[in-house]
Amino acid sequence: MSRFSSLEAWLQWQENLHPRSIDLGLARVRVVLQKLNPQKRPAPVTITVAGTNGKGSCVAFLEAIYLAQGYRVGTYTSPHILTYNERIKINGVPVTDELICQAFSRIDKVREAVSLSYFEFGTLAALDIFSRSKLDVQLLEVGLGGRLDAVNIIDPAVAIISSIAIDHVDWLGSTRESIATEKAGIFRSATPAIVADLQPPQTLIDRANQLQANLFCINQQFSYHKNSTNWDWFYDEQRFCKLPFPALKGEHQFRNASASILAVTQLQKQLPVSQTAICQGLKTAQLMGRFQLIDGEIPILLDVAHNPQAVESLLDHLDTYFANQRIQAVFTMMKDKDILGVISLLKNRIDNWFIAPLTHPRIASTEMMRDCFKKQGIEQVWFGFESFSQTLKAAKKQARQGELILIFGSFFLVSAYLVDKKTI
Repeated sequence: MSRFSSLEAWLQWQENLHPRSIDLGLARVRVVLQKLNPQKRPAPVTITVAGTNGKGSCVAFLEAIYLAQGYRVGTYTSPHILTYNERIKINGVPVTDELICQAFSRIDKVREAVSLSYFEFGTLAALDIFSRSKLDVQLLEVGLGGRLDAVNIIDPAVAIISSIAIDHVDWLGSTRESIATEKAGIFRSATPAIVADLQPPQTLIDRANQLQANLFCINQQFSYHKNSTNWDWFYDEQRFCKLPFPALKGEHQFRNASASILAVTQLQKQLPVSQTAICQGLKTAQLMGRFQLIDGEIPILLDVAHNPQAVESLLDHLDTYFANQRIQAVFTMMKDKDILGVISLLKNRIDNWFIAPLTHPRIASTEMMRDCFKKQGIEQVWFGFESFSQTLKAAKKQARQGELILIFGSFFLVSAYLVDKKTI
């Protein structure tokens, strides 16, 4: 008999089951997976994607391309924005509560005394559901790091690292070199290892060489060139010309798309894909909360950027599409993020900051936020709101026609807006 009958009950239980919310390591998850799949059902072709920023975009491009070709595709991503089901999708559609609950129940029955974290339960559930769904390809997004992330119990046919920046320093280290070593843990011997970071640390290259992976770095082994209305992609003697601009906006999306196209070409023997499908996938890829524009008299731009590298891309987007517009920002961040680094990048572009309260244990306190803005010499910042809705109303009241409201700093903040919008 199943421990719980609803997805909500399962998730609440999982949040308190394991002593640590983040517990990197593969041993516990591997033991449970072996018990979960004793018949060793053959896994679909696997592409694993890691990266500080951009891994969700790579998964979105790959999903759209393979769907355009007619393959059955499973995607596992995190975190979710609206519902937990977004994390596990088949053919672009979130799986049902029933499927997830059934997977959780199977995991619970075989794990015995093994304690699993919230993320590990979700990873095992995705792998279990995918193994039963007759997929052609599964796309697995690393949650944190790579080497010790639960996703890494599966050997990929291709591994992608989208970018390397400073984030999650408590778990991955405080330098790009240490972080790169962790992310390179998804590489495998004699397997394509694709890197879209423009300046990959030497530690990443060294790790790829130690593993004897087939390393491909952007602007070295593969590259792209933008034209006025289209772009060209190059690898060795292979090229795709006059590709449509990616549906996901930002200069960094050309790098993500380029890495995704290379992954597709490396798997042509197993999963043949036409240039038509690549073009269709580039045009149809979707991802909530990435430069997502909500039209209106005062337009609203949503972005989950929560570290300096992501905010640099956001700033470039603002300068490209909203160059002369005043900006009212609804903002908050987690206390373990580089808040000073983020606000310093945007302090000359944002006219007023409205700090939204969120009920999350990792959220930065009002005192911490005040101190960060004081250190940056920013005075146009407003606190004291009782809810996200009240914060947004204050920003809207301040905004005038022709201005922009920017909501950014956390996945949870973008989620709060989209949930609030659904209830209107």
